[in-house]
Amino acid sequence: MLRIENLTKSYNDKKAVDGLTLHIQAGELYGFIGHNGAGKTTTLKACCGILDFEEGEIFVDGESVKKNPLACKKKIAYIPDNPELYGFMKGIQYLHFVGDIYEVPTDVRQARIRKYADAFELTEALAQPISTYSHGMKQKLAVISALLHEPKLVIMDEPFVGLDPKAAHTLKELMREICDRGGAIFFSTHVLEVAEKLCDKIAIIKNGKLIKAGTMDEVKGDTSLENTFLELVE
Repeated sequence: MLRIENLTKSYNDKKAVDGLTLHIQAGELYGFIGHNGAGKTTTLKACCGILDFEEGEIFVDGESVKKNPLACKKKIAYIPDNPELYGFMKGIQYLHFVGDIYEVPTDVRQARIRKYADAFELTEALAQPISTYSHGMKQKLAVISALLHEPKLVIMDEPFVGLDPKAAHTLKELMREICDRGGAIFFSTHVLEVAEKLCDKIAIIKNGKLIKAGTMDEVKGDTSLENTFLELVE
């Protein structure tokens, strides 16, 4: 579903990502962990076509992000760590705006909005301007908008930041649901306990380089993911 081949991205003379290769298969919930500045967000943005890169290739469901960016973006949803939404819009207007972009039929769109807004307890707030939303509410709205077109690949940067425990639980269930129906999720997180319980596979990055990747058992062995991470990044 997502193939990252020898990805290299630099800022001035510093390599933020250095020769990264990762393959995420359909049905996989893949975690991406590393310290601040390790290259996680740069990688995720490159996968979405937000950032260009000097070397390597990225493929989404067989399509090149560089050669066919629009085809890739139709199959992707990206949820940043700090959603920048249009504050002048009401929540429901924003969702219909996103639905129009992805050409989601009105009846299908409305059913999905009801489903996800109810799940995140955001239905009543959709009539309010986004400028009145808390960070957590904006995060919920961003998640709902990302799922409207049923993307094959969901890329998320610290998706649990700002969510209350109930909303975080709902998101975890939706993430597994997406993978169970054949989609894939690639997400970064600093919450290692969540990653350990949730992920099928995990990748650890340090200073732009991949230092370990595989199934949870392959990466952490008999110890905890936290202990493994601390040993590898020190």
